[in-house]
Amino acid sequence: MNKKIRKEILAVFFYLSIFFYVGLAAAEDMVVADDYRLAAGDRVRVSIYGHEDLSGEFEVDGTGQLSLPLIMNVIAGGLTRKELEADITAKLQPDFLKNPRVSVEILNYRPFYIVGEVNKPGSYGYVSGMKVINAVALAGGFTFRAQKGDIKITREKSGAKTELEGTVETIVLPGDVIEIGERFF
Repeated sequence: MNKKIRKEILAVFFYLSIFFYVGLAAAEDMVVADDYRLAAGDRVRVSIYGHEDLSGEFEVDGTGQLSLPLIMNVIAGGLTRKELEADITAKLQPDFLKNPRVSVEILNYRPFYIVGEVNKPGSYGYVSGMKVINAVALAGGFTFRAQKGDIKITREKSGAKTELEGTVETIVLPGDVIEIGERFF
């Protein structure tokens, strides 16, 4: 085989490996989105095919419920997007609609919170792929008293709160409470 053909084959394999890697990364994001459990503060779009009057944007309230036309309160807290679709479909048929086609899309995730030794502690909008260092930047950076190695993250998982030791590279999830510790010198 001559050198030109070998180079072309290597280039094809290189580009295929990049497309494969990008595809895996997108698939991982989809798995995370499918596993995501709704909670208070999440905003969703519920679409019911052929029934624009029943469709719309709704926010999960403090009790974990959505208030939808016709079927009123639907428990959304703790459910995945697919589970909520199935629940709304079951409540709509057969009393209100024959064979309803329901789609739920997550528009905005609930905020995360950052407290402690940052310049502007508070609640901030979640962005996919965010790390603690990005959260600190949103909060105006570390104060001069911050112990950058003392990061605690309180995360709710399956209804139970857990406390994790974090670093500036730890991924932030919706609803996380990040606490930046204070140094003592």
